[in-house]
Amino acid sequence: MKIFLGVLLAGLVLIWGSEPALARDLTLNAVTVTTAADGSQEYSLTLQVLLLMTALSFLPAILIMMTSFTRIVVVLAILRQALGLQTTPSNQIIVGIALFLSFFIMSPVLDEINDKALQPYMNEEITAPQAFENAKIPMKKFMLSQTRPHDIGVFAEFAGEVYETKDQVPMKVLIPAFMVSELKTAFQMGFMLFLPFLVIDLVVASILMAMGMMMLSPMIVSLPFKIMLFVLVDGWSLIMGSLVTSFGLGG
Repeated sequence: MKIFLGVLLAGLVLIWGSEPALARDLTLNAVTVTTAADGSQEYSLTLQVLLLMTALSFLPAILIMMTSFTRIVVVLAILRQALGLQTTPSNQIIVGIALFLSFFIMSPVLDEINDKALQPYMNEEITAPQAFENAKIPMKKFMLSQTRPHDIGVFAEFAGEVYETKDQVPMKVLIPAFMVSELKTAFQMGFMLFLPFLVIDLVVASILMAMGMMMLSPMIVSLPFKIMLFVLVDGWSLIMGSLVTSFGLGG
């Protein structure tokens, strides 16, 4: 539950927290938004719950676009293709592995969000906008650490803006840059995974051709050898370990 609330609170930064929302006083039945003299805003509990429930629909996009999920699921999908297994492991298994491995990788970020944003807000020590600002800091730090400066520069150029430091990069630029960097890294890791299995396919195809067995599919013959190789080198542990260390954990 703590992890779920942490991810949700971090995602709400995109909706409310980096820019002022509802710049005028608004009074509706059971919903009250007031603006203080210093520009800060106070929201009624009813409106906060409404925003929270609305944000639930953004949770899948938040998970994909702001965490390690994309890199993991792409690498596992490429691995399955390299092995020549079209449906094993199934999509549900791959998504499940990616989901819980993402929770493991993101746990330091989520713990910081829980300590500095969620718990103080639930204890009524800080306001909702302050909680969103506190949640944005560790999430943005993680995304910046995994995003290439070149990708940030590309999207900053598209936006027509210049940033002197990384801390000045807004979420509207950081999120697409982060996604491009994650896809690039995932395909690089997938390429390295594909090579040994490609060599096995080439060797088996050459042997079958030399033996004149043209009608026998090389994929059928090479599949058990690829599975045997993957099991002998403890492939799953190596893959999981490489994914975790690629984010700067445990290495």
